[in-house]
Amino acid sequence: MKESFSNFALIGIGGYIAKKHLEAIRHNNCNLIAALDKNDSVGIMDHWFPEAFFFTEFERFDRFVDKLKRQSGKKIDYVSICTPNHLHDSHIKFALKSNSNAICEKPLVLNPWNLDALEKAQLETGKKIFNILQLRLHPIVKKIKNNLIDKNTVSKKNEIDLTYITSRGNWYFHSWKGNIEKSGGIATNIGIHFFDLLHAIFGKAQSNEIHLSSMKRASGNIEFKNARVRWFLSIDANDLPSDVIKSNKKIYRSINVNNKELVFTDGFEDLHSKSYAKILNNEGFGIDEARLAIETVSKIRNFKELTLKGDYHPMLKKIKL
Repeated sequence: MKESFSNFALIGIGGYIAKKHLEAIRHNNCNLIAALDKNDSVGIMDHWFPEAFFFTEFERFDRFVDKLKRQSGKKIDYVSICTPNHLHDSHIKFALKSNSNAICEKPLVLNPWNLDALEKAQLETGKKIFNILQLRLHPIVKKIKNNLIDKNTVSKKNEIDLTYITSRGNWYFHSWKGNIEKSGGIATNIGIHFFDLLHAIFGKAQSNEIHLSSMKRASGNIEFKNARVRWFLSIDANDLPSDVIKSNKKIYRSINVNNKELVFTDGFEDLHSKSYAKILNNEGFGIDEARLAIETVSKIRNFKELTLKGDYHPMLKKIKL
């Protein structure tokens, strides 16, 4: 194996998304020094980094990272954060205080005002915070920008339907993901990347209207300067299109742009590795890039007046609310 050029620690290695980060660390020729999780079912480490130190207690992990910080050539360059959403803020600050850069899963934080505190922490420590916004690296983004969006239109806006259905079992509602105070709700937990995708293409939203917000589904409209977006999110398998169900798939992602549909269920396999490569080249996405989507999902979460009228997503006509 080639010599590693960056040392990593990972918080939350027992979680679902940690595998993507382990792959990204390995594929970018880096080394995992230590990992932390309150659960000890982390046999996945044997495949990627069997020699990495593992801790189930934060205090011992903290002491180990602090010791490495004082040893020449041993310090942790990056801390990857794969923990529940409500813990991201605290774990990012831990990374910075440990003289390490932070690489955090979505969402960076749950509330926009937490970003201001993180910006101050960056300035105080001289370290950087990177957010995994992998959909920005998906080939579909370039296709939408270059081929489907009429940026020069004046008389009418681009009409877009965004649909994301990813089925989840009963376990979901009994985990931290089903707790809105920990996950931020469905729009934050499964929708944040797609709202970030919209902002990356269209910029700042002009208005935000919510038609549905429940444990299983959320839907609404977002209006941009040159686009109107009807969006629908669901974790209910009953909402999957019949052809998806027949093919025994559990996920459906679709963007319909001016009556041209792009189904992008595939193409996600190496996006974390590409994200890490950009970060290691100091080209990753930081607080500024993450802000607009976090502001949007915060508005969705705190929206009080739900109304199913006007130009709503066509999926809402097919389901029992």
